[in-house]
Amino acid sequence: MINTASGRTKSANARIIAVKAALGCLLSWLWVSSCYAAPPSLPADIVWETNLEDPIFASPNAKRGGRFRTFITTFPLTLRLVGPDANGSFAGYLRANALPLVDIHPNTLNPIPMLATHWAFDKDGKTVYYKLDPDARWSDGEPVTADDYLYTIEFMRSEHIVAPWYTNHYSNVIVDIQKYDDYTIAVTGAVPKPKDELLYEYGLRPTPAHFHQLDENWVRNYNWKIEPNTGPYQIAHMRKGKYIEFDRKPDWWGDDKRYLKYRYNPDHVRVKVIRDINMAYQYFAKGDLDTFPLVMPRFWHKKAQGDIYDKGWVGKIKFYNDVPQPSSGMYLNEDDPVLADRNVRYAIAHATNVQRVIDTVLRGDYERLNSQYEGYGDYTNPAVQARPFDLAKANALLDEAGWQERDNRGIRIKNGQPLSLRITYYNSGHNDRLVIIQREALKAGIDFQLQLLDASTAFKQILEKKHQIAWMGWSGGGLSPAFWEFYHSVNAHKPQTNNVTNTDNPELDEKIEAYRKAQQKDARVALAHELQEMIHEQGSFIPTFKVPYTREAYWRWLQLPPFIATRTSNSVFDTMGSNGGLFWIDTDRQAELEAARSDNTDWQPSLIIDETWRR
Repeated sequence: MINTASGRTKSANARIIAVKAALGCLLSWLWVSSCYAAPPSLPADIVWETNLEDPIFASPNAKRGGRFRTFITTFPLTLRLVGPDANGSFAGYLRANALPLVDIHPNTLNPIPMLATHWAFDKDGKTVYYKLDPDARWSDGEPVTADDYLYTIEFMRSEHIVAPWYTNHYSNVIVDIQKYDDYTIAVTGAVPKPKDELLYEYGLRPTPAHFHQLDENWVRNYNWKIEPNTGPYQIAHMRKGKYIEFDRKPDWWGDDKRYLKYRYNPDHVRVKVIRDINMAYQYFAKGDLDTFPLVMPRFWHKKAQGDIYDKGWVGKIKFYNDVPQPSSGMYLNEDDPVLADRNVRYAIAHATNVQRVIDTVLRGDYERLNSQYEGYGDYTNPAVQARPFDLAKANALLDEAGWQERDNRGIRIKNGQPLSLRITYYNSGHNDRLVIIQREALKAGIDFQLQLLDASTAFKQILEKKHQIAWMGWSGGGLSPAFWEFYHSVNAHKPQTNNVTNTDNPELDEKIEAYRKAQQKDARVALAHELQEMIHEQGSFIPTFKVPYTREAYWRWLQLPPFIATRTSNSVFDTMGSNGGLFWIDTDRQAELEAARSDNTDWQPSLIIDETWRR
């Protein structure tokens, strides 16, 4: 009995196990079938485009090798590309090595292939198809595939990266990405756009899925990790607070690509931390840095003089470019109780004597910036003009705002509180500018307190919205102005967003949303003009200066192409980025120059002024 029962039990168990196994196989087959279902098909009438016709913008005579030495004034707070504190000045080096799908030719402004070899536009006006370059590789040798773009969406939408702008952009602006095979994708935006803007506004960069582990500890765990990238350089050495050094990748995948070859020539780029700009110039004058920016007039007119120039060892360049202007000026925090009053904001604008700064310490070299959006062609509204220095208007506005009393220093008082406002800035080279601004404002009874911080600390304070007035600039770029990140209320009253004025205006929000949804260029231009007028009326940004050129000094072992730089070059000696990497180090010439210095032998002095792209 027992044996019989036992046998039956074993037999029944075997049947159960067999059924479970069969069900498991069926479920597994169904899952595999769903996972490996045939990929979607590309449209039958797709028309692929590329551009291998525009001229190259680098010199075939360029030589590879050497170490380029430059500087920054503050050490970065993180090596992450996104998340808290990731938007400092050093981030430019990291982003320059994160190549896009398609780039903009720096002279013709036509699209050119980068990580994608071809692109095509869907009839819906908001989808772009891309053929990825199968040669593209991450720093660790892994291929860049469609999955890295799929991961970008997952990564950017994650709350773990603590990056509100990116999370919004990759949720509400870029709404979908489709994989057709390992090297074909489609990116869909929220609304149709003109074709040239589709490529720019709905472009995205890949994210190495094999490198990241997204969880609640991601920000802390990846603060100092070096992410693989697609560009020519990767961080190789770092001493916190002292320097960061990039090494050029041997046999970089982009070396022979039409718009990448002959570029990015130094084998090493050392970025040294020198916290004082005047000390940095001393390093340069001794030959310990290869170049130095001379945009500031006191350096161009006063510092850049003497033997090293007279003997021709160091050259000077003034190169006019044609780029969207950085939005340099004073950003007023509307969450501050005093600055919440629009009349006060207008009064500050009329009490800010920008022209006096231009005429005196800036020696007339700079021009007055009139709005945050100059240099965008049709998109720039020429009717928007900066409020002029006008003490009568400033005084009338402050009286109307209730700041009628004054103390014995002439500072206005309201309810026992002096009209004292802190200006946060991070460049000691701007001290003389701000002293003039401070003195002139006193005539209207406004007491500006100047707060100089190192760049990382200042930017952290500003992004956390703990400032009153920020003296700063955002770099310009792109084919059309960006409004949402700077002025939409969804980015106000919270840290780590670019709405540093905490502007919260429902009418402005409505126009910004309409601009983002507009499909035709004429409609977008009209809305951009309206938005610029509304931002001007808001009065939370006071534009200061624009500079339509770059000026630089360089030791003459550095060599340049005959055309010096490109239409959109922000710097002649930019080491990386879309239009950078055009110069090279001539080691033979370097040895000759060092010998000339030792022998005190003169070379022919060199001053280059290039107006090819001057408007």
